[in-house]
Amino acid sequence: MADRGWKRPFDNPIPLPGGRQLITLLDAGIYINELPMADQQLAIGCLIGAAEGRDFLMHAQIGMLRALNRNVMRERLVDK
Repeated sequence: MADRGWKRPFDNPIPLPGGRQLITLLDAGIYINELPMADQQLAIGCLIGAAEGRDFLMHAQIGMLRALNRNVMRERLVDK
């Protein structure tokens, strides 16, 4: 039987700066609380939904990745 609740592991660990990784929903929940509230909003709902079995684990992983990369500037590829 797969882990349930907050101990449920992500399919692929989420890498963090400095070499750390978020392995479980609990790891992500603890880490997200250290980010500014604007970065937390989407991820928190996704994490809770996955921990309670109401949402897919992939949604929680995507929510975390979006929160972690919210302020990352993307380069736009332009044809020259």
